[in-house]
Amino acid sequence: MRVGGVARLRRDALVLAAVTVAYLAFAGAVHNHYYQLMLTLVPIWAVLGLGWNLFSGMSGLVSFGHASFFGIGAYTVTLALVYWGLTPWLGVPLGMIVASGAAVLIGLPTFRLRGHYFALSMLAYPLAMLYVLQYLGFQEVPLPMHREHPALFLQFAEPFYATLVAVGLFVAAMLAGLLVENTRFGLALLAIKQNELAAEAAGLDTRLWKMRALVASGAISAAAGGLYACVLLVVTPDSVFGVLVSAQALTVTLFGGVATVWGPTIGAAILIPLAETLNAHLGDIIPGIQGVVYGVAIIVIMLAAPEGLFWSLRDRVSRGPAPPAVITERASSLAVPVQAGTLLEVSGLSKSFGGLRAVQDVGFHVAGGEILGIIGPNGAGKTTLFNLLNGVLPADAGSARFDGAELRGLKVHEVARLGIGRTFQVVRSFPRLPLLDNVIVGGYGAGLGDHAAAAAAEAALEAVGLAERASRAAGELTNKELRLMELARALAGRPRLLLLDETLAGLGREECDDLLAVLRELRAGGMTIVIIEHTMHAMLRLADRFLVLDHGAVLAEGPPRAVVENPAVIEAYLGSKFLARQQAETAHA
Repeated sequence: MRVGGVARLRRDALVLAAVTVAYLAFAGAVHNHYYQLMLTLVPIWAVLGLGWNLFSGMSGLVSFGHASFFGIGAYTVTLALVYWGLTPWLGVPLGMIVASGAAVLIGLPTFRLRGHYFALSMLAYPLAMLYVLQYLGFQEVPLPMHREHPALFLQFAEPFYATLVAVGLFVAAMLAGLLVENTRFGLALLAIKQNELAAEAAGLDTRLWKMRALVASGAISAAAGGLYACVLLVVTPDSVFGVLVSAQALTVTLFGGVATVWGPTIGAAILIPLAETLNAHLGDIIPGIQGVVYGVAIIVIMLAAPEGLFWSLRDRVSRGPAPPAVITERASSLAVPVQAGTLLEVSGLSKSFGGLRAVQDVGFHVAGGEILGIIGPNGAGKTTLFNLLNGVLPADAGSARFDGAELRGLKVHEVARLGIGRTFQVVRSFPRLPLLDNVIVGGYGAGLGDHAAAAAAEAALEAVGLAERASRAAGELTNKELRLMELARALAGRPRLLLLDETLAGLGREECDDLLAVLRELRAGGMTIVIIEHTMHAMLRLADRFLVLDHGAVLAEGPPRAVVENPAVIEAYLGSKFLARQQAETAHA
């Protein structure tokens, strides 16, 4: 359970209980069968929205194809009842199992795609299933009526009981969603959504987490589809696999608010009654008015509250002045044993992009407890070198061994799990998450349990002086605080080697001094650091050795003073004219 998760879960469960009681009381007072049906459909579509939200809302991968799982659930329940006489009480779980398997088959090839390519490819699956079922002759399949034991087959004479079952499914889906939100599952998905590379660099296997989310999402959506078939008593490919089904899941969630279980609930409670009521009164005048309602809802919410009603209202209620920045006294609680001998050994590492050789036959070593500074002009290949070391890019040739283990061929999260932390030239934060959660992701990526990850995150924040800011959202931090936060996230994974990419970028002299003090304390505690930096005066105070890159190749290596006085280095940084003028002035003197 995440930090504060138990309290949040208890609070949301109480709200859910109150909402459920109020909804059932209202439904019990409605005797019109049409409106009773509407009250049954609201929780069903909310469940589909919850399923969509668990995957797309939490991970950020937009799916236009959740009708696949909804339809699988509907047809599994229907065909199992028609051919085997299987009660829907078992048919719905069976549909969830089938949909989970389908989610794995869908995810394996589709997760290779990104952005709109992923979204459009997901749309192909329900359309393919729709055409296959039409070809097989399942254009319209009615559910057989059972006069004996009708409750066993969810065929109630009193519509209120169908509403009661739908609300029960909704409560179960909500509790599942609340558990996801308040555990490492939800935090991992939100981290992936806000910055996938940062999550991967912190040690999270993002592909595995996305697959888990798709499987859980597919199962929940299938449960909604199975109950939907029982309520309507007939299924057609268009009614359960059609584009409008996926659109409804997306619309109710976007309208209410993504990445929270309350979003689909709010969206379904407002849009489903509105669309169904207008369809009842104007459907013969404006065919397809339900689609018009959803389209208008999306336009309105994108203009007025792009993140949905829930987040818009919450931000207005909770908005307040941020507390002043406080840099607390740092603690040396992250000491690691200094490893004797070479910790990182790089030889012949190369990478080309077409005709551009970004890294050319680079070789160097880093001893345990050492700080190696990598310098060079812009475009020298410094960040590309880091990307090769931590698996962001595959190397074309060469070797990089960390404590004897070969890094080439490993994925980003696998490199992190070996004990290599990484920060980025442009800070990669999870802006909507609290600072503490940003850092806890590093502990989760290292495989720590909930309590251990929280303890590691708190120690890391203490070490960089941000303990007093733990509850603030990362999006509210200053540049200096963001740099320290990213360093803390790397430290929470308990690394033995830190790769720091321009950690001092954009900082003033006093801010640089603060961060340098943190780095020196880390080195004193046994941390090994490789740092890329352009701020030469800071690097001279920090690094034990310099490695100079120019046009992707090693230009010089050695003690800082000797390197910066090297004529080849001066020429690479300041140009041949400056070097010639300096040499002439020296000779004249």
